[in-house]
Amino acid sequence: MPSFDIVSEVDKQEVRNAVDQVNKEISTRFDFKGSDARVEQTELQLTVFADDDFKLEQILDILRTKLTKRAIDVRCLEKGQIEKISGNKIKQQVTVKTGLDTELAKKIIRNIKDSKLKVQASIQGEAVRVTGVKKDVLQEAIQCVRKMVIDFPLQFQNFRD
Repeated sequence: MPSFDIVSEVDKQEVRNAVDQVNKEISTRFDFKGSDARVEQTELQLTVFADDDFKLEQILDILRTKLTKRAIDVRCLEKGQIEKISGNKIKQQVTVKTGLDTELAKKIIRNIKDSKLKVQASIQGEAVRVTGVKKDVLQEAIQCVRKMVIDFPLQFQNFRD
């Protein structure tokens, strides 16, 4: 029976490469000369350090640019609160979200069922598996999901006949 999976994944190595590029660009830019601006990474948790809000936004802009060039959707970034650290310096946590949470997965399944397509959808861990009789119907289901979800990056994998 034909099927495919709806997932949300990010290539960790590409994120690491983008962070390295951001730090390299910050070290060479004139407007960051003498500042303690940098991005640190632990798995999919990024910490952005800057001297003030303006520089923090510049670093986040550079980060978004580098991630986009490496084919990582920036909609997966979730910014945390800006925290004040010693002196004037600030930091901000940025989380790279992966996997579908159950609320979004239920929303996807509800949308597929409301579309009246002859497919079945079920939650498989952090993915949604969609099965159907014909692959044409599955392709219609993919188009239906693409129209619905605009605030979170999704990938369609394991398309099987």
